[in-house]
Amino acid sequence: MTIEDLQSEAESLILDRFDESQALALGRILVDLAQGLPVVINIRTANRTLFHAALPGSAPLNDLWVRRKSNTALLFQEASLLVGKRNQSKGEALARHGLDPAHYADNGGAVPIVVRGAGVVAVATVSGLPQVEDHRLVVQGLRALIAAAASGE
Repeated sequence: MTIEDLQSEAESLILDRFDESQALALGRILVDLAQGLPVVINIRTANRTLFHAALPGSAPLNDLWVRRKSNTALLFQEASLLVGKRNQSKGEALARHGLDPAHYADNGGAVPIVVRGAGVVAVATVSGLPQVEDHRLVVQGLRALIAAAASGE
């Protein structure tokens, strides 16, 4: 995935609204999509966890990766994979911004939840697969949530 692919993808993932009921729906969608994969799924705002599931086979380290990746997506207001790709293309790291790697990671898997007219309101994060697969799982879940909203479910 290129930087341009990720930017274009982000533009297609804008929701009309997002609240606790949508967080629960997205969480359920992601659990269903994970189909037994050893992942941790987390949906949160900057100050509140809205959904969290540690599926069988996931590890406590996945919880730490979720926190670090979601911190990055919330801070930069972009997918952690996009932040990482940009840093890689410039030969930079998050440390350039004074960010402690114990709290931030620019590995893929955290995707901001953007509401039209409100901007980033939350982040959905998956950890446990290779970083691009973590990212794709979240994107697939967001697309399913958007499709369900469009069909009136």
